[in-house]
Amino acid sequence: MKKSIFTLAFITLFGYGYSFAQSVSIGGYQPSVTNQPEKEFPKVNSEGKVRVQILAPNATDVRLDIGGVKYEMIKDANGMWTGESAPQDEGFHYYQLNIDGASVPDPGTKYYYGAGRWGSGIEIPASDKEIYALKDVPHGLVSEKIYFSEITKAWRRCFVYTPPNYHKETNKRYPVLYLQHGSFEDETGWASQGHTNLILDNLLADKKAEPMIIVMDNGYAYRPEKLEKNQSSGRPASAFEEVMMTEIIPMIDVEFRTKPDRTQRAIAGLSMGANQTMRICMNNLDSFASYGGFSGTSNYPSSDAIDTATFLNGVFDEGASLDEKMDVFFLSMGTKEPNPFPGSIGAFKNMLDQQGIAYIFYESPKTAHEWLTWRRSLYEFAQLIFKN
Repeated sequence: MKKSIFTLAFITLFGYGYSFAQSVSIGGYQPSVTNQPEKEFPKVNSEGKVRVQILAPNATDVRLDIGGVKYEMIKDANGMWTGESAPQDEGFHYYQLNIDGASVPDPGTKYYYGAGRWGSGIEIPASDKEIYALKDVPHGLVSEKIYFSEITKAWRRCFVYTPPNYHKETNKRYPVLYLQHGSFEDETGWASQGHTNLILDNLLADKKAEPMIIVMDNGYAYRPEKLEKNQSSGRPASAFEEVMMTEIIPMIDVEFRTKPDRTQRAIAGLSMGANQTMRICMNNLDSFASYGGFSGTSNYPSSDAIDTATFLNGVFDEGASLDEKMDVFFLSMGTKEPNPFPGSIGAFKNMLDQQGIAYIFYESPKTAHEWLTWRRSLYEFAQLIFKN
């Protein structure tokens, strides 16, 4: 791995995508691209404000709940409630409506799994939306793979992206990226909110990335006896690493045309998924050569006093050895990330510097702990892996 540290700047600006017109005047609203078919609301304007409507004639108090802030809505004579938010950061945001104290999805939008529930999502058009826009380029396929886990004693599923021509060029094999979601999300997140397939389709069309398979599984996995024992005392220890290494990867290698070599296998995740994949990667360096941590690392403390001899079984203590094994070590975060992420990621970077471990660091401009940060991170990471 090249002995240098890079900081990537996301500076290219593109036109707004989809139906949001650049010519919309300040204050002018257009239906969101996340709306259900033929639904006029919710709407978004060029300032990033969100306007919602719902018919609830018997309600006495209705609020728009987005970004941790509740905005009062006004009822007209017909029982139609209307309200709008302050300007939101560009990108995707979960939101809900609060009707007389009950939080419910907005019936005008498609539903997404996030914050531990199926609920509403809104897209504030981003300046670089072209990276995940639906374009007239060759498209890959996202398929659903259902499997039974002997570890969790339950049916599970993952979504698998195969690149364009996968089903035509039947003699070709591909590297694999295992890509994980964050806390209170599931295996649908990266393909739905993350637009993984569109990001890769566009990168491949521009010849900026190597064709690859991407596997998106559910990071919540528990042994049933542990789950039952811990029902009254909180979440049990995760069995996801075991599921990944003994069930998911062998299954993918058998059922898809993979290149079953560590240099042709990468793993990445966002937030909770960054923590999980860091541990999986460092515990299984014979299986992975590239790692991506988006808005997270491994719950690293915001202190330089960490003992590398004991942290993650001492894998970072021999910096030169680890550096030699890693093809790509990638970290990212948004410039508006809330605590504790700047502190913990910053401390982790300091540790890598001290241990002489080269890495690539990317900052997503003007985004926080949200999907636009992670879409941009995938866009950057996917261009780096499997190049050797």
